[in-house]
Amino acid sequence: MGANTESLRQEIEGTRSDLGETLDAIGDRVSPGRVIERRKNRMFQGVESVRDQVMGTAHDAAGGVGGVPDMVREGTEGAPILAGALAFGVGFLIAAVLPTTRPEQQVGSAVMDKAQPVKDQLVEAGKEIGEHLAEPAKESAMAIKDAATSGVHTVVEEAKSARDDTLDETRAAVEQVRSGNPENGEDEPRPTP
Repeated sequence: MGANTESLRQEIEGTRSDLGETLDAIGDRVSPGRVIERRKNRMFQGVESVRDQVMGTAHDAAGGVGGVPDMVREGTEGAPILAGALAFGVGFLIAAVLPTTRPEQQVGSAVMDKAQPVKDQLVEAGKEIGEHLAEPAKESAMAIKDAATSGVHTVVEEAKSARDDTLDETRAAVEQVRSGNPENGEDEPRPTP
């Protein structure tokens, strides 16, 4: 029997160890930090793959600049997302390097001037909605408070009633035991063991 219990203990310890490792693996798998890290690694691997493809394409294009658009088209053929990402990246870099022009500044200023009244209207509408909802929210809060208060009073009253009933029953049982007249129909009290 001793060998059997020792065997069971070892088996339980092994199961616990396996379960602990499984739980750790699950926790690692669903951990937000690890999920982000895995996605980031996949993204970096994808960028490296694209870079390698582009660098290979660029190296192949060293023979002549005139064929670059064709090579880029071939390098991104079948991958429209890649082509879009490259175009976006190039456009973003150019926009970041070049200063804004005077016409762009004027257009931006004009758009901001025209957008200001719309912004003001939206802010005002938000305030009005808040004001209209404030009163119903107060009324709902008061109704909930009243219902809770009523519920507390009901519970307190029922608890007092139950307490009084229990006390009355206990007093009646004590009186019956003292008088020697048990309710179970026997004439004599039972002997105690």
